[in-house]
Amino acid sequence: MTSFWQKTKLVVTDRILRKRLLFVGIAFVLFRLLAAVPIPGINEEQLARLFESNQFLGLFNIFSGGGLDNLSIVMLGVGPYITASIIMQLLTMVFPKLKEMYHEEGELGRKRFAQYSRLLTLPLALISSFGFLVLLSRQGVLGDLSSFATLVNMSLVIAGAFLLMWIGELATEFGIGSGVSLIIFAGIVSSIPKGLTALALSFDPSQIPLYIAFIAAALAVIYGVVVVSEAERPVPVTYAKRVRGMKQYGGVSTYLPLRVNQAGVIPIIFALSILLFPQMILSFFTNVDNVLVQKIASMLLALFSNGWFYSSLYFLLVLVFTYFYTAVTFEPESVATNLQKNGAFVPGVRPGRATAEYLSKIVTRITLVGAVFLALVAVLPLAMQSLTGNTSLAIGGTALLIVVSVVLDLVKKIGAQVAMREY
Repeated sequence: MTSFWQKTKLVVTDRILRKRLLFVGIAFVLFRLLAAVPIPGINEEQLARLFESNQFLGLFNIFSGGGLDNLSIVMLGVGPYITASIIMQLLTMVFPKLKEMYHEEGELGRKRFAQYSRLLTLPLALISSFGFLVLLSRQGVLGDLSSFATLVNMSLVIAGAFLLMWIGELATEFGIGSGVSLIIFAGIVSSIPKGLTALALSFDPSQIPLYIAFIAAALAVIYGVVVVSEAERPVPVTYAKRVRGMKQYGGVSTYLPLRVNQAGVIPIIFALSILLFPQMILSFFTNVDNVLVQKIASMLLALFSNGWFYSSLYFLLVLVFTYFYTAVTFEPESVATNLQKNGAFVPGVRPGRATAEYLSKIVTRITLVGAVFLALVAVLPLAMQSLTGNTSLAIGGTALLIVVSVVLDLVKKIGAQVAMREY
């Protein structure tokens, strides 16, 4: 407890940490101000009815950071940028030059990689903005838009997406933590007062067991996310003895910590992005003039609306992206090479390739635990929704998972900054 208060005091008194936290707070305020500026020509009553009847829009609202519920200029949120980042990281598996740029060219290579992601964001934002505006227009939310009005709204929405991407990157550089994750976190947290008010107004004593079950599930999710995020598998490492002059170096035994869940909340965000984008496109195609296209789009959209199919696909995508992101961020070959260069080895394992294979085998096994846990937590609210018929449980569960993971990551980043200043 003493250590906690000492660290809190250091955070408050340290000028650089104060500035970083203040910058994150300013980014939050700016984002919420932008989320309060709607695009012109909205039918608010029709928009409210559409949100009540469409769970897809509720999930996309979470993913966009809460900018969709009033059709603000940042209604797309950081969705196009995240989708572009996913595509770029998938391409590293196909093109060795991109992988070399991301992993081996240092800071300059990562900056170039990020620039390619920003360029790819533009066509994705174009497609998303056009699809959403046409869909909302045909649902009566925006009325009949002229070509000029559509172009103006598209320009506003695309500019809002890029402005939000820029704010997120500035928050990453000058603040603490991942700016994109913090924006999604801010959008979720900002909806809590509204959700509590709605719950209080619609309180039904007969639903008390359901409320208790939801609170118990929420506490279990928080506890599980914290435990799994903090869990690690220590790999023993020994440094060889070396004699230089009259002194002896090395001979020290330590360990290499391998986290059970190295991907954090990223797989959830990736999976939601992949799930939501096809639904948005299919919703657009259900209103085209071609009857065959309408039927195919309606059939596929009905398939996505099926609870079992949606939950199974969500579960599978979280599993896949947990392994994928772990493979992108952790390279056993690189770790084995660094250990060998520093005269370190894993007892009982030959240095070099054998060490890389050993580390890869351990990471594959422990990642399975983290991936299955994340996937179960992701689909648990959907299962509760299918049993109770309450759609807010599905949305609330995904939001809770993102919030807890982002808070954990932020606490770790602040702890690292505090530790660095203590030394």
